[in-house]
Amino acid sequence: MASTTSTTTAPSSDRERDQTGVPRSIGRVLDLFEIVLAERNCNLTAAANASALTPTTALRYLRALETRGYVDRDESGDFSAGPTILRIAASLRGGTVLDRLATIAQPHLDELARRSGESTYLAVSDGRTGTYIATAESPRAIRHVGWVGQDVTLRGSALGAALDEPGTTATRTGAVEADITAISRALASTGKLGLAISIVGPEYRFGIDERTDHEASIAAAVDAFAHELRTNGEDCTS
Repeated sequence: MASTTSTTTAPSSDRERDQTGVPRSIGRVLDLFEIVLAERNCNLTAAANASALTPTTALRYLRALETRGYVDRDESGDFSAGPTILRIAASLRGGTVLDRLATIAQPHLDELARRSGESTYLAVSDGRTGTYIATAESPRAIRHVGWVGQDVTLRGSALGAALDEPGTTATRTGAVEADITAISRALASTGKLGLAISIVGPEYRFGIDERTDHEASIAAAVDAFAHELRTNGEDCTS
């Protein structure tokens, strides 16, 4: 009797992979998950548009995430962070690498804000998006505030340019918010996270002389922050 061999062929959606080697279907689910988290509250149309998926496909993926508790859907149909991801986030609070980074960076952010007169931020990046995790607010009445926990696009921004070339200072105006100027400088790192400090404020306060002073101040702050990380003997970026 002739023997037969059966083979199992992966679904076409799993055979197709993106440029990082991840199956496209998995990548699309993760894209939608990140979109919902970034928007805080997101309807199906917005999620589909942002992910370049049809509403039918986006809904199928979002329902899978909802079933596992990673997203939640309210009575109006809007999606937000679900109980599973909230539980995971709660389990990571306290003593994490981000907590340590924010604590070590805070005095340097405070001093930089005092010297520059503008709000300062510490950002971390996974190479695709940056997130502000600590800040020192400008003492001025008109100032940039409220961006801790907010994601920042890397493409075209001062943060992205600085992370691309650690040790150099990048300045951009209007890249993330209209009429807002950001000056950023990243730490040299071989770890998993990119780190950068930024000075952010209204464009009209960033003249040539001010920018020159800010660039010197941010370089000093980054050097001091990096030195303290080395002194502590803790690789907070690994």
